[in-house]
Amino acid sequence: MPSVRYDRVNEEIKKTLSEIVREMKDPRISPMTTILIVEATNDLKLAKVRVSVYDKDDAVRKLTVEQLNRAEGFIARELGRRMEIRRIPTLKFLLDDSIEYSVHIAEIIDKLRSERKDDALGGDDDEHKQ
Repeated sequence: MPSVRYDRVNEEIKKTLSEIVREMKDPRISPMTTILIVEATNDLKLAKVRVSVYDKDDAVRKLTVEQLNRAEGFIARELGRRMEIRRIPTLKFLLDDSIEYSVHIAEIIDKLRSERKDDALGGDDDEHKQ
């Protein structure tokens, strides 16, 4: 039963963090930043925050996560001001590449499908008949 409670707390922290990050004015933080998962410990001392930054430039993605970690104090204060929880966790922002990886895999699959379709349309080569 306690895990359901912590899942709700994690979701509420995620929602509030998303609002805070979206409202931040720091130009070094990409506007295409998404909070994917919050994993807070049971005692709320630490929360790992998995962040996705949709940008082709790896340096921009890394800089965004670095800036979020530098602004951890400000973000934690805002979190405490907006939420009523017994303890504000120390936030650790981590880059999550799962969305970029999924997009990459989808592009590969689309490329293979189009190649297969091209082969099927013009595929009566003499080499394949032998």
